[in-house]
Amino acid sequence: MRVIDLDQRRPLSRRAILGASAWAAAGVMAGPVLAQPRKLAPSDRVNVAIIGAGGQGASNAGKLLGQNIVATADVDYAQVLRTLSKNGQIRPERETLKAAYDKAERHTDYRRMLDARKDIDAVVIATPDHHHALAARMAMERGIHVYVQKPLTYTIEEGRKLGELAKKDPKLVTQMGSQGHSGDDGRRVVELIRAGVIGQVREVHVWTNRPVWPQGVNRPEAQPVPSSLDWDAWKGPADVDWGYHPDYAHFNWRGWVPFGCGALGDMGAHLLDFPIWALNPGPPTKVETRHTRWPGHASLWESKQPEQLSGFPLASVTHYEFGNAKGRPLQLTWYDGGLMPETPDLFPKDLKVNPEGGVLFVGSKGMLVHETYGEKPVLIGRGVQEAAAKVPQSLPRIQGGIQGHEMNWIRAIRGEEPVSCPFDYAVPLNEAMMLGVVALKAEQPIHWDAAAGRVTNVDSANAYLTRKYRAGWEL
Repeated sequence: MRVIDLDQRRPLSRRAILGASAWAAAGVMAGPVLAQPRKLAPSDRVNVAIIGAGGQGASNAGKLLGQNIVATADVDYAQVLRTLSKNGQIRPERETLKAAYDKAERHTDYRRMLDARKDIDAVVIATPDHHHALAARMAMERGIHVYVQKPLTYTIEEGRKLGELAKKDPKLVTQMGSQGHSGDDGRRVVELIRAGVIGQVREVHVWTNRPVWPQGVNRPEAQPVPSSLDWDAWKGPADVDWGYHPDYAHFNWRGWVPFGCGALGDMGAHLLDFPIWALNPGPPTKVETRHTRWPGHASLWESKQPEQLSGFPLASVTHYEFGNAKGRPLQLTWYDGGLMPETPDLFPKDLKVNPEGGVLFVGSKGMLVHETYGEKPVLIGRGVQEAAAKVPQSLPRIQGGIQGHEMNWIRAIRGEEPVSCPFDYAVPLNEAMMLGVVALKAEQPIHWDAAAGRVTNVDSANAYLTRKYRAGWEL
């Protein structure tokens, strides 16, 4: 087999090819031996590579300018430049990042970059969802610490494989890009819920205004590919023969099934984080999603194959039951597309929740509501403020809070402090999110056996736990 490098049209190394093949054939534990990460001292600068250097990747990289950005991999460097610019000029706050990018070695294909560069200590992965697992797996096999944007992976199977890799080498520092997990307000929310300030929590409501990209619409006609874009590399692992359209790249991919995971995949890592963190209810046991029509289909698509789906529905409501939660089952409901829960009884008339996103905990003694990243928590109920004042701080605070999520990862790499959101936490959180997507595609309630890793009542739904990969991009 000959795999062509999309950077320089040279063959990828035999190690890279065999590594991918071994993974796909035998699973993570039978894959190639993992390289060991370089030991770093607190005084060392970390050699960082950025995969997906525009958009969110530029935001992440901008917080790492005290490190050595030694390489970047991106399919469209003209778009990266637009990310750094306004009205054709580099924005003043981006000039240092632009200089760092200019010094870094450029690649189009991250497979080639990871195979060629031996000096990378850590990599930020800020690609569309469908690339996350492959890029992370390749980096981790090479002993490279990883920061992976949310959702952690495109499928549940991918998440479990990355989790196994992380367990196999605990020296690797892993972080999911859920910045709210490092925020002071979010950590206080967890402390208050765990302390029982609002009593036993029996139900949680979570909402977001996403999508803020084209969704619920039919697939558009293909357009000519911009000269600066390597469209084949952008498609990467996605096993679809779609032509280019700007409604896919560079931001709008989230609404299209082969590339993204919809609103739940985009915002679930932020919003489901706090209920799962605070309540520790275990994995969901039953999940059901109701939604608007599938694009292009007036009725249920049950006769269709997964690869024939194009875009996600415009809005959905997903109901989770955590049947093994301590005390009694926990009910959690997710709303997207601008839908929101009804206003509870005893809710203050002058309290307006943020329609962009938030979480409402309903307890036996009161309620707590906060915004998307755990920010601006408000307690509701008689005596809850007084009870909250007596709750001591029990979780460590992260230097820089939400804005310090990336540097927390760097300090963890240097052995200075624990990492905020490692894969041993992120994988189960990601799995809960993706089960909502599985239920969406299943079109009926699914019962989940986490130990077995299977849907037990709808056998056909198990096809959505995994995916088919395009040749040359196998996991």
